[in-house]
Amino acid sequence: MLAWSVVEHEAPLAAAGELRNALAAVRWGADYLARAHAAAETLYVQVGDGDSDHSCWQRPEDMDTPRTAYSVDASRPGSDVAAETAAALAAASVAFRQLDAAYSAMLLGHAEQLFSFAKNHRGLYQNSVPGAAKFYASSGDEDEMLWAAVWLFIATGGEDYKAFIAGDGNVGGAQTFFSWDNKFVGAQALVAKLVLQGKLADAGNAAALKSQLEQFLCGVLQHNASDGRLSPGGVLWLEPWNNLQFVTSAAFVVAAHSDHLAGAAASSLRCGAATLPPSQLLAFARSQADYILGANPERMSYMVGYGARFPEQVHHRGASVPSIKSSPGKITCKGGFAYYSRDTPNPNVLVGAIVGGPDGNDRYDDSRPNYKQTEPSTVTVAPMVGVLARLSKQN
Repeated sequence: MLAWSVVEHEAPLAAAGELRNALAAVRWGADYLARAHAAAETLYVQVGDGDSDHSCWQRPEDMDTPRTAYSVDASRPGSDVAAETAAALAAASVAFRQLDAAYSAMLLGHAEQLFSFAKNHRGLYQNSVPGAAKFYASSGDEDEMLWAAVWLFIATGGEDYKAFIAGDGNVGGAQTFFSWDNKFVGAQALVAKLVLQGKLADAGNAAALKSQLEQFLCGVLQHNASDGRLSPGGVLWLEPWNNLQFVTSAAFVVAAHSDHLAGAAASSLRCGAATLPPSQLLAFARSQADYILGANPERMSYMVGYGARFPEQVHHRGASVPSIKSSPGKITCKGGFAYYSRDTPNPNVLVGAIVGGPDGNDRYDDSRPNYKQTEPSTVTVAPMVGVLARLSKQN
């Protein structure tokens, strides 16, 4: 999502003086994923153990829980995680294509190998790495396979990737959310862009993907009563655990599609009898960003460190335990829980993090143990970069 933010909004990021920072962050993640791809059909997908890690509350400098590394390979497949990694590396390769051709080519090489590995050895990764099932189980691999094929088509123009998009049986259907476990909306949005640009014909699977993206958007924009709803304060509401992850990803797709429509001949979104111009889509994305940044009933910015009032008890080990500079003695696995249970602000401000957010009635309990609302995630922040970049433009 961070790479897509760069690809989609390179110009406003550059105008804001943030392109170099965005690319540095993309490179950091891409380097990790490329190194995790240890061989053509070997991908390391997990480090450590979720149960033992969750039994401790300590800063990363003091962690001494086992750092066992787990991989998928031809005999223990993980086509979902391999394809997702392929998509990420292909997107990053596009982000770097003009600025560092050699690095871009290296990432693309990994992406193509990983897609081939995923295509040739299908299977969900938690069946090969059982420890993943309890924490981040995958519901299927068809979304990741399509997502990877679309990014690889964008990166290469290859006919084999185009054929996969045209020939894959599962195009997702109308979705209600876009998340770490469900990439169909992302693939649909990219295909819709390619159709509007004339790079894919508006027929077959491509037409179906475009239509399904439009149904998702109509639901997000409250023109389909069965899809989601807005809280009384106006934020998209889907579920109580880290709801803002769905808000930022939806806002990203809405904002991106507003630009895709504006650059096409058919420059509006049809939702039943309603015709929504690009400006209306962008206004919705702005409303969601404004809500996150403080225009909400709590008058609180859910981005830590931004605004006059923001979450102070973020559910985050490194933020809630004194820094190693201020308290150099080791804080043990169990000793850190003394800080977890304190009803006081975190000693370290986790600037830029976005927490899970308020409940469906716009109420927020700023309490560290309340992890459903106070835990931050990178999956929430990454699309927000693209949303804010787009909103920084004058139109």
